Amino acid sequence: MIIHHPLLGPRDASEFVHLGDATLLSRPDWQADDAIAQFHEYLYQRENPAGEYRELWYHEQGDRSWLIITRNTLTHEISSVELARDVARKGSAS
Repeated sequence: MIIHHPLLGPRDASEFVHLGDATLLSRPDWQADDAIAQFHEYLYQRENPAGEYRELWYHEQGDRSWLIITRNTLTHEISSVELARDVARKGSAS
């Protein structure tokens, strides 16, 4: 699988580490009244959809950037690749 890195161009997926659901960027508020329930949901209740899914990837054998990759889990087709820092700044990780 080839990942089109926004800064470095096409890279082989073997350079990256897959870290799961991109919503992990949106951590719950640890000071909220229901923080325990929120963190339980955040840590243990993950989706495993068939189809388009936003994932967090780390470019371990490259520039060590974090990426949000939108990928079809059935076909492995990648429809978008964004730097995670840009997504986090926009506040649209979920």
